[in-house]
Amino acid sequence: MIFTDTHTHLYLNAFDDDRANVVKNAIEQGVKYMLLPNIDSSSIDPMFELCKAFPENCFPMMGLHPTSVKENYKEELEIISGWFEKQNFIAVGEIGIDLYWDQSFQKQQEEAFRFQIDLALKNEIPIVIHSRDSFDEIFNVLEDYRGSGLKGVFHCFTGSLEQANKAIDLGFYLGIGGVLTFKNSGLDKVIAEIDLKHILLETDSPFLAPTPFRGKRNESAYINLVANRLSQIKNIDREEIAKITTQNAIDLFKFTDHA
Repeated sequence: MIFTDTHTHLYLNAFDDDRANVVKNAIEQGVKYMLLPNIDSSSIDPMFELCKAFPENCFPMMGLHPTSVKENYKEELEIISGWFEKQNFIAVGEIGIDLYWDQSFQKQQEEAFRFQIDLALKNEIPIVIHSRDSFDEIFNVLEDYRGSGLKGVFHCFTGSLEQANKAIDLGFYLGIGGVLTFKNSGLDKVIAEIDLKHILLETDSPFLAPTPFRGKRNESAYINLVANRLSQIKNIDREEIAKITTQNAIDLFKFTDHA
């Protein structure tokens, strides 16, 4: 049984004291693959170090997170785009629009989003979308790329059934994590209506730990808890959940080509 955590920030400071053990524990618990979205120029080196330490398990993306779009965003985008001249990545991510924390850079966030979508199309790789309080804005951008071959995943999807179907119609997977285990999230009702072929599993470690670890540090091994809940909702055994969601991840990100 092989699981894939399609979105984890194991290179962050939260894991400085036990990073290797956290990765090894995840592998021992069946989470063989861990896909690493970048945040900004400051996270690139630690992300690469982790991939170097676990080259058959950890795979890097390259992108500028929307909450890191500030006054210097053009310099950041130059650094991001420069890396595509040096090596291959499994995706452009994580990118998108975040209107939860700060709306003052909305125009620049959209500009950065479009710039990075173009990078993905040029490099023929998917995008990983961060869409907090911004579904309408994200969909408006994506409609401009309909028919372009753009594909990817809505990371940490917590939207409505209508939004889920819209994302799928645009050629995107839904990244499902710890929120699925939260008692009143309502996500379980949405996911009950979505075919497994559209779903990827993720943790977003160290954030959004599933029940019973909610509020504590999340880690990739906890994919098992998300899978358990998905298994209950779908009435499908864990082996099938692992098989389908990992194959979905391989189909989208093609990381096994780099292993």
